[in-house]
Amino acid sequence: MKLAVVASLVASAAAFAPASQKSSSSAMSAVSFEEKAGALPPIGYWDPLGLATTEAKFDEYRAVELKHGRVAMLAVVGFVVPEFYRFGFDIAPGLPCAEVPNGVAALSAIPSLGWAQMFFFIGAVDYWGILGDFEVGKPDLDPDTLKKRQTQELQNGRLAMLATLELLRHNSQNLVSPGFDGLDNLITGLPFLY
Repeated sequence: MKLAVVASLVASAAAFAPASQKSSSSAMSAVSFEEKAGALPPIGYWDPLGLATTEAKFDEYRAVELKHGRVAMLAVVGFVVPEFYRFGFDIAPGLPCAEVPNGVAALSAIPSLGWAQMFFFIGAVDYWGILGDFEVGKPDLDPDTLKKRQTQELQNGRLAMLATLELLRHNSQNLVSPGFDGLDNLITGLPFLY
């Protein structure tokens, strides 16, 4: 019994011993990614699973992160705007925008043809990339300012992804138990909306 206890103590102590440092290609590539836009102190470049092993893979993941961030920023605007403004057109024949509920409840109000239309439009944009990188309207910036603005866009997108998840969570919980937070409004803490 004493031998088992001593063996387990030695094994647990070995878990905290420093590991031998081996140079690997992913560790070398991570150093080069420290200088990319989006790496901020104190964390810097953060890839704990080592997924971005090459420059091409990093660029692919960064493009996906940028796309998801932009979609999330639009989603946050799409959650907030219907709280105080409704468009005057019909989203489907016989269904004006004013009658579509806010948030997650809108999912059941959209007809099947509307879902098909959104599915095919988003698929076409994603497949052909028609809403991609345009040269028109880009300011001519020096490299430092460009990197700063790219980092700002990435950080805003990261925050918007978290905000979208929280809005979905809050709205879903409000559907399950209405008024759980004692307030009737979807967006709480923003008094200028109401």
